[in-house]
Amino acid sequence: MLATARRLAPAFALTLAIALTAAGCHKSVSDSGPVATDMIHAPEMTLGNPNAKVTVVEYASDTCSHCARFDAQVFPAFKAKYIDTGKVYYKFREFLTPPESVAAAGFLLARCAGRDKYFGVVEAIFHGQPELFATGDAHGFLLRIAQSAGLTEAQFNACEQNQAALDALQKRVQTAIDNHIDSTPSFFVDNVALPPGEISLADLDKAIQPKLH
Repeated sequence: MLATARRLAPAFALTLAIALTAAGCHKSVSDSGPVATDMIHAPEMTLGNPNAKVTVVEYASDTCSHCARFDAQVFPAFKAKYIDTGKVYYKFREFLTPPESVAAAGFLLARCAGRDKYFGVVEAIFHGQPELFATGDAHGFLLRIAQSAGLTEAQFNACEQNQAALDALQKRVQTAIDNHIDSTPSFFVDNVALPPGEISLADLDKAIQPKLH
């Protein structure tokens, strides 16, 4: 089955994206929060050896159920086989799917947690999607993840209201849209797009193995 996410309108209003999670916050929007400048502006988050023979790019949204299924069922084996062995350099690029406000808040939180905790936070959001969608309490859900990553509630609130980080996220997503990304997950192996939708380890093997010889 094709696993696609609804394309975002190019003129989406990310300045309002944190409204859901910012309820009850007391910090000013001008507060920069705990996120480091390099984390605000990094175009992607990466794992593995930058000098690996093969580069794999994934565009994903933390509110995409198909992305969560890939993360749980395929990514661990892919990571062990290719990333941890130095064969693949992996790039994770953020995209937003409904509810876009929650997806944006999740990615802001992951970046505030720091480079060493980024993927752990995204994974926690993936794993918690059933709870998130069942309760609708995005603020409480993300706050618990923030605290488990070592952030205080005040830091979490400031992170979610960081306008510079929000603007940078908007720019990254718009760049993806301009590059014709319209579904998640979307994968590229050495700049060659794989068929859209969910993929298996066998699909990745087929695309990667010939490039390793």
